[in-house]
Amino acid sequence: MPTWKELKRFYERDNWELYKNTDHYFFRKRMSNGELKRTKVSRGSKEIPRNLWEEILRRQLKVTEEYFNSTK
Repeated sequence: MPTWKELKRFYERDNWELYKNTDHYFFRKRMSNGELKRTKVSRGSKEIPRNLWEEILRRQLKVTEEYFNSTK
């Protein structure tokens, strides 16, 4: 499982916009079809629990784990 730091690095490398920096990092990305993806990332450095990671991939990133691993 990736860590929160690896997830943040993915957003930075995948051209997500950091639009709010508080107790969490808040990112967004406008897709070519007009969809706006939004997410937040913990400032922690621990590994993301599997069930949460699967939700993040499916609902927020909407990418495959292979794409994530190639971009992080």
